[in-house]
Amino acid sequence: MTDLGTAGAGAVLRLLLDGHPRTRAELIDLSGLARSTVTGRIESLVAAGLVVPSGEAASTGGRPPARFRFNPTARLILAADVGATHLSVALTDLTGVILDQSSTPLNIAEGPQIVLAAVARAGRELLSAAGRSTADLAGIGVGLPGPVDHRTGRPNHPPIMPGWDSYDVAGHLTADLAAPVLVDNDVNIMALGEHTTEYADVEHLLFVKVATGIGAGVISGGRLHRGAQGAAGDIGHIQSPARTEPCRCGNTGCLEAVASGAAIAEQLRAAGIDAATSLDVVALVRAGDTTATQAVRQAGREIGTVLAACVSLLNPSVIVVGGSLSQAGDALLAGLRESIYARSLPLATTELVVTSSRSTPDSALRGAATLVLHHALGW
Repeated sequence: MTDLGTAGAGAVLRLLLDGHPRTRAELIDLSGLARSTVTGRIESLVAAGLVVPSGEAASTGGRPPARFRFNPTARLILAADVGATHLSVALTDLTGVILDQSSTPLNIAEGPQIVLAAVARAGRELLSAAGRSTADLAGIGVGLPGPVDHRTGRPNHPPIMPGWDSYDVAGHLTADLAAPVLVDNDVNIMALGEHTTEYADVEHLLFVKVATGIGAGVISGGRLHRGAQGAAGDIGHIQSPARTEPCRCGNTGCLEAVASGAAIAEQLRAAGIDAATSLDVVALVRAGDTTATQAVRQAGREIGTVLAACVSLLNPSVIVVGGSLSQAGDALLAGLRESIYARSLPLATTELVVTSSRSTPDSALRGAATLVLHHALGW
């Protein structure tokens, strides 16, 4: 039973996802469904192991009514965050709680067959360590560092993923692990993870990832907005004003070529400072290196200039900054805020919060798990 909403039981299951045991009568009142319908759906969920008895409620006369609760470990979710230079895979329960995870360096440019074989291998190892099998999977969620057609799970002209364009990622992993596969852009799933775990009551949120590349995930009206071809939020390839640096996408002056972790590391090397990655830049900032700190703050200003346009267009109430370079802390945020508040209308920034991610580095993994759960429940 890979679809948790099979046989119409999803509506009842959703009411139990908050972890509070409920009686049939409570579920009838909350769902508005007929008693016979609720009873049948509870029986279906109990048979699938997704719902289990949880004691009895106080009696108001006669036999005490039984309570039922959601069983989050009845099925498991495999979540994979495939970055430009890393692979993280986690095993989660049905609420997105990470049970175990692994991470390894891996270059996305090695191609889909090598990378996806590594995803499948890591997934099997995590399942084996937990004493479970692929039969226990509700699904697999995957984030990729480029535009993805969410309907098909195929990358859509990704600028930094040679050999991946239109590759059947979902089909490949389904054949390997015998479970449904959902694929999305990595920043989209980070936005989904951050929103679900930290900002569930916020309807308009922009998640900005600053790492090897730069991208954004858009939450509008409480839902993830992907755009027509899955390219919504690709701010890394908006031209930064008056900049002409060549970008790996083939254009010049892209924000990613100017203000990403890779771009800052290149600037520092040109200044005679040893830095190869975003994490090297972060380490220099934390060590108090003035040149690195100034470079990160200027990168924040460049990103903030682009985000100011996003604020005017989307009017988010929260901008969350994640990705490896966000670990540089105040230097990046100060530059972002400086440009955003200087270039946006006061009406759009009066209550705007610009802050660091609360769930980094696990936001992508939690988002990938949420992607699977929402699909399984038909949300």
